[in-house]
Amino acid sequence: MPRRSSSTGSPAGSPATPRNRTPQPVRVHRRSVGDFVKAFLAFVALLVLVVGVPGALATQLGWPVPDSWDPQEWLTNELSVGTFLGILTFFVWVAWAQFTACVIVEMKAALSGVGVPGRVPGAGPSQLLARQLVAALLLVGATAASLTPGLSQLGQSLDANQRGTVAAAQQTPGGGLFAQQQEQAAASAAALAEQASHAEAAAPGTAKDGDTKYYRIQPPEGRHHDSLWEIAERHLGDGRRYKEIYQLNKDRVQPDGSKLSEASLIRPGWIMEMPGDARGGELVEMPDEAPELSPEVEQQIRDYARTGGDQAQGGAAQVSLPEQRPAPDRTAGHQQPAPQATPSQVTPAQESDSSFGLPEALLAAPLLAAGLLGALGRRRRQAMWQSALGSVGGRRGMEPPTPTGAAADAQDALLVGADPEGVRLLDRSLRGLAASLAAESRALPTVYAAWLSNGDLHLQLAQPAGKPPAPWQLGQDQTFWLLARSDAERYEDADTAAPYPGLVSLGTMDDSRLLLNLESVPGIVSLSGREADRAAVFASVAAELATNGWSDRMTITLVGFGQDLTPLAPNRLRHLDGIDDLIETMEAETRQRRGALGATGHDSVLTGRTGSAQHTRWAPHLVLLAAQPSAEAAVKLAELASDVGRLGIGYLVGTETGDLPGAAWEMEITGEGKLLAPLLGLELEAQLLPTAQQQAVVELFVQADPDHGPEGGPANTPPFLVDISEQGRPAVYARLVGPYEIIGLDTPDGERSALLHEALALLLLHREGVHPRVLSSALWPRGVTEDVRDALLDRLNAWLGTDPDGSPRLRTDATGRLTLAKSVVSDLDVLRSLYHEATQGRGVNSRQVRGRLLTDALVLVRGPLLADRPEGRYRWLTHEIIDAQLPLLVADIGLALSAFHLEKDRAEKAIEALTAALNSAPADERLWHELLRATHATGDTARLRALAADLITRSGARGLPPRTEALLDELLPAWRSGAVAAG
Repeated sequence: MPRRSSSTGSPAGSPATPRNRTPQPVRVHRRSVGDFVKAFLAFVALLVLVVGVPGALATQLGWPVPDSWDPQEWLTNELSVGTFLGILTFFVWVAWAQFTACVIVEMKAALSGVGVPGRVPGAGPSQLLARQLVAALLLVGATAASLTPGLSQLGQSLDANQRGTVAAAQQTPGGGLFAQQQEQAAASAAALAEQASHAEAAAPGTAKDGDTKYYRIQPPEGRHHDSLWEIAERHLGDGRRYKEIYQLNKDRVQPDGSKLSEASLIRPGWIMEMPGDARGGELVEMPDEAPELSPEVEQQIRDYARTGGDQAQGGAAQVSLPEQRPAPDRTAGHQQPAPQATPSQVTPAQESDSSFGLPEALLAAPLLAAGLLGALGRRRRQAMWQSALGSVGGRRGMEPPTPTGAAADAQDALLVGADPEGVRLLDRSLRGLAASLAAESRALPTVYAAWLSNGDLHLQLAQPAGKPPAPWQLGQDQTFWLLARSDAERYEDADTAAPYPGLVSLGTMDDSRLLLNLESVPGIVSLSGREADRAAVFASVAAELATNGWSDRMTITLVGFGQDLTPLAPNRLRHLDGIDDLIETMEAETRQRRGALGATGHDSVLTGRTGSAQHTRWAPHLVLLAAQPSAEAAVKLAELASDVGRLGIGYLVGTETGDLPGAAWEMEITGEGKLLAPLLGLELEAQLLPTAQQQAVVELFVQADPDHGPEGGPANTPPFLVDISEQGRPAVYARLVGPYEIIGLDTPDGERSALLHEALALLLLHREGVHPRVLSSALWPRGVTEDVRDALLDRLNAWLGTDPDGSPRLRTDATGRLTLAKSVVSDLDVLRSLYHEATQGRGVNSRQVRGRLLTDALVLVRGPLLADRPEGRYRWLTHEIIDAQLPLLVADIGLALSAFHLEKDRAEKAIEALTAALNSAPADERLWHELLRATHATGDTARLRALAADLITRSGARGLPPRTEALLDELLPAWRSGAVAAG
């Protein structure tokens, strides 16, 4: 929220005073003889002014209404002393009527004890006089004893009396437009404070010696509200002590019947018990003997004091700190399939493994890590397919470069920290909610934030939106919707647009993770703090938005970023050179979106994400401005952000001072990694992506780019080559391509056999080495203690044994990663080595050797990778690209062997090789093309026509790819007529 500054008059031109309001001393009025004299005199004065003046005017000067209505006569009469007296009498009657109206307004406000007195137009001094007289008259009672300043201030101006008694004016561009509201807020705040100063003593047990202090929440000032942080800052000397006030008043029944359940959600008129050392003029004590007060306020104070020792039990979960159900046991064996853990579920043993040196920033960001890992896998697959489709077999590579140094550490941290299951559940839950609401013809509610706690999802709504659709349920009140993890796991994929793509992780608080919905914030979100700390927050937000799994299309505009993050998502991220370019771009974008909403009849982008309009023009545009804007630019941004909540545009802006015009929510990042949002009641362990980790992550993506590298593509040399001669027979041979088999080792006994087999498979697929934390994370996704992991490694070491020279087959390299000896080999290693030797080794110069090597390689293919793996295991394969590499490798072998046979016109042999390869790579378009050519080479037209019909059937409603159609036009010109006849 924008900061507030004191409205107590400061010299012109002086700098804005701090937002802390100056405490005023507590004055508890006691009725005295002077009070009764003042009340009597005020009564006489009111009687004379309200009753005596009109009586004298009526009897001495006459009524202001003329006996006849003839304007012509008025204009033709001569001016005389009587005419002037008549005009003067009329204005005196007007002044009396205005003063009487002021008396009625002030009397009503004083007797009701609540609200702000209305302002009678043009009645500044008159209303002030009426206020003083009414207050003095009621001074002997408790109803409005101190609603106004004393009679000693009678000579002061109205503005002086209203200036900053308690409340503070908001500093915003064009703040003068809110002058009247600010004055009213100040008067109301003073009224409530003075009224509470006469409140009756609290119930027994809540006050001691009359020194328990209370505070009544002030009315809004302009557009902004009082907060526990500011109250603590004014009266306790430190805004961070707001938690003490929150704990004293949590779940106590307030005057309006509601309860305080979140520190950031308080309402005007609520009563807060304060710590004993609280000081300041807005506080009121609760003496044993209190003066009389209105029955309503008296009952409110009494009821509130009584609830002090009667806290509500079993209430709904707190959104700021969601109520956590018992977490599942994370130290047990892997008997049951379990979803990936969030960092809050990582065991202390894992956290203490600092000797492994992985980047903690990535380990502590499960949703960010999952998004980056998924995007990296897609990039590598894309690079392989682009390379494969752009060249002929043998002149390209399928092996992405093996990362080293910081990039390797970053990749390991992503593998350990990622929570793909959590991302999947979040995406399905949000889309399922959108689909359910659309089925009920209900609009999506505006969501400010989401909390993830032990897998449960809590949505905080901007306002009540009724009962949520099942299986969602209401949280602690009407503005919170809750989905239990057990219910989320029953969701399936929904064909609907992502409803809240702007959700992004900010950090954790007590094992709960906060996601802020940037596109729903009604204004700018500002971030203050040191430049390096702010940059780490901005990079984390940008990277997660660019790669998250719960969004569809999105535009993310970056300004002021030192590190180019575009390689993470070139289709989403764009960098602009400066703030002027940003303002020009966003002015056009804002106009366009407003026009689009008006043309379609939608009130916000949320209504355009459900029903028939989904997937059209409602993708969010999020602006991340890391650079400090100038004062002029800040004002322009504030104007642009005034309507962003409904347009699907969000702004996160960095600031050095923390004072930014138009900032709806203010945050601060500290040097200790704390993300503070005092006015929202948040103190988080921030999610960060420091510069070193940014560079390492970007390097991973750059290396995966198909155009990266001196040869224009990924490396085509396998990471591990084996000796394929008779002398190279391995000591341990594992078959991974097809059913999993191990030759050369005894099968372990007991339940640990499956874990040992899985660990060996992971090591065989990563000959470059596996980090111990990556291994433990793969085998125990929910976490495991260090002693359990070490015990498994000891068993694995004993099972694999040693080589004849006595060296262990399970080793640790210089970086601490686990590696296998060359005597432990898999059929995938042999397959890669055979293909490499046939196309780049001895087979290049020897046709006979090439044919034999390719034939031997194709024989090794017995099916998909780990075809018989148990359900629930080997989930780490979702992070791998081997599922794309193996079909490409098999297809390359089939294509190379087919070309080998076609050189000698052995079409049947070529067809046999291609058919074998298609069993493992049925989606490879290149195999079908070569199969068509080989079949055409046989000269059997009927056989070619049958193959074409099979291809058409397989293509289904999508139809044949364009290149396949072109090839059929060349080989079988009449295929189209046959396809129509078949259809």
